[in-house]
Amino acid sequence: MQHVVVIGGGMAGLAAAEAIVAAAACRVSVVESTGRPGGVIATARRDGWLVERSADSFLAVRPEGMELAHRLGLAAELVGVDPRVRRALIWHAGRAVPAPTGFRLLAPGRVDGILGTPLLSPAGRLRLLAEPFIPTRDPAATDESLESFALRRLGRQAFERLVQPLAAGIWTADPARLSMAAACPDFFAMERTHGSLWAGERARLRQAGAGPAAAGARYGQFVTLADGMEVLPRRLAAVLADRGVAFITAAAGPLARDASGRWLIPLVAAGTALPPLADCGTSLSEQDVRNADRGNPGHFHQSAKWTKAMEGFVHGQLEADAVVVAVPAPVAAGLVGTVDAALAADLAAIEYAGSAVVSLGFPRDRVAHPLDAAGMVVPRAAGRRALAVSFSSAKFPGRAPAGCVLVRVFVGGALDPATARLSDADLMTLAREEVAILIGATGQPLLVQIDRWQAAMPQYHVGHLDRVARIEERGRAIGGFVLAGAAYRGVGIPQVIASGQAAAAAVLAARAVG
Repeated sequence: MQHVVVIGGGMAGLAAAEAIVAAAACRVSVVESTGRPGGVIATARRDGWLVERSADSFLAVRPEGMELAHRLGLAAELVGVDPRVRRALIWHAGRAVPAPTGFRLLAPGRVDGILGTPLLSPAGRLRLLAEPFIPTRDPAATDESLESFALRRLGRQAFERLVQPLAAGIWTADPARLSMAAACPDFFAMERTHGSLWAGERARLRQAGAGPAAAGARYGQFVTLADGMEVLPRRLAAVLADRGVAFITAAAGPLARDASGRWLIPLVAAGTALPPLADCGTSLSEQDVRNADRGNPGHFHQSAKWTKAMEGFVHGQLEADAVVVAVPAPVAAGLVGTVDAALAADLAAIEYAGSAVVSLGFPRDRVAHPLDAAGMVVPRAAGRRALAVSFSSAKFPGRAPAGCVLVRVFVGGALDPATARLSDADLMTLAREEVAILIGATGQPLLVQIDRWQAAMPQYHVGHLDRVARIEERGRAIGGFVLAGAAYRGVGIPQVIASGQAAAAAVLAARAVG
């Protein structure tokens, strides 16, 4: 094997490239249409503000992210969430209320935390305390939605006031469709292994040793980088370039193979002006192809049409012995349709949700709330437009100038897609109205930044793991082809890194067998 091409320069693609370079003497090329490493991980800095445009931290208890940071010489730059704010607030009855002590997304860990919370009525507390006596589900059942699971085990009030808002802050998903087996496997296993979430959480705490009680989220287990999350992919890309990895700014076209079995990857120069498509003989619009070139093809996975539309503006071609495809699933579908139509159909069936992040900076004296938490989540039942508000400058140092605070307002998601598509002016107005109510922010903000992530979050719907198993099986059958990224087995940064590393291992294993 002489040449491996990685399509996609996000964390999965970069991690795959790193693992291949470390283990094999072959050329590696990374094709990234934006020309910027890191995918959705991006940081903006100006006038003393440091704004994370998407993820602001990663889970330290998984090894992949921490080990990468150490390999890159970034250990001294890792920063944990300020211990004074390691808790979550939940909006309830017109005020911010701490999540119950000991409650971790779905698992109650302390009786006093449940008895003392004003988030639940007496009846709601009793229903939650009765969870150990709820019969377990048929062990033959392989999946269930988050909503179904939480209603069955914890009751409607706990679901609506605790589980739904906390889960929305992680997945921006529809809980009636979100897969327990794919998104919450640890909690799903608790019922089977221990008979209840209460028993499962106590067993987990015993195994882990006594520590600070969780309050809605494991904030003590998250870390960031002092100069922003984008330092991680940028440093990794620089290291890879020093090791001889070629970075190519272009969009990849539909994959093909020559008679010898080598992969042929057409390249489209970023920003290429497209010719008229009136004579291409397809129903594809010129705008559809422009969207595909920008990596946003939607449900456009009919590769025969795409191949025809691409004719005339392909400006190069790579040849490779193996390909790692580390782009969103709908984009991957467009790449492999001519190779395996069934695989393309399964990839295209993975839905994505979008959101918008409005970052606002204020003078400290213009925000009434003490910002004594990592942030606040808002139940859908509360009728507000914000999904959550992250208190960025309270969580991490160096996020705002002296005397100022920075908050990030999240809107949109699977249940409210229209809000994320509002104009910039309307989004700013909405965000200011929300923070005025939620944290008492008044006056003109000193900083406003709007970041839109349309179709950026893969949705792990019930049955997701079965689909992923089919995708992986068909991918193995192709040979010299591996998929990686957030669409399959985890959306967190460590899981995405692990996905890229697993893809590299598969490529290297195939090389050894060959």
